[in-house]
Amino acid sequence: MDPRIALIVLVHGVLLGIGAWLTVIDVRTHRLPNRIVLPTLAALIALAAVDALLAHESGPLIRALLGMLALGGFYALLRLISRSGMGGGDVKLAAVIGLVLGWHGWEALVIGAASAFVLGSLYALALMLLRRADRSTRIAFGPWMIAGAVLGILIG
Repeated sequence: MDPRIALIVLVHGVLLGIGAWLTVIDVRTHRLPNRIVLPTLAALIALAAVDALLAHESGPLIRALLGMLALGGFYALLRLISRSGMGGGDVKLAAVIGLVLGWHGWEALVIGAASAFVLGSLYALALMLLRRADRSTRIAFGPWMIAGAVLGILIG
């Protein structure tokens, strides 16, 4: 097996594990800890740079960095507009997800980003219909961001 392919598979497997871990933490505590999210972001930036060197192609790295800035910036804007709606951990996780999805391609980024909002909205609507939540109920959004990212990678 090509070492680059093995590295990509390994990285995605680790990211799936980190995503599952963050999902559990966010559902339980409504927090996405910096001690997990920030090292993940730093490691992914380094790995994207290594991939660019191995592949002798800078396009995916540049696209990944732009995806990180775009999605992270969008979530930062949402946080500025409504501080009670979007947490700082969501903004940092959006940077991680934007980096990964951007590396995969623009289509993956758009699908992943949009899927998070669709899935989160459907979940909130279901809770409201079941009378288990109202408009003021706080819902962890990290799990939906992670699920959207998985869909972006698989579909995009």
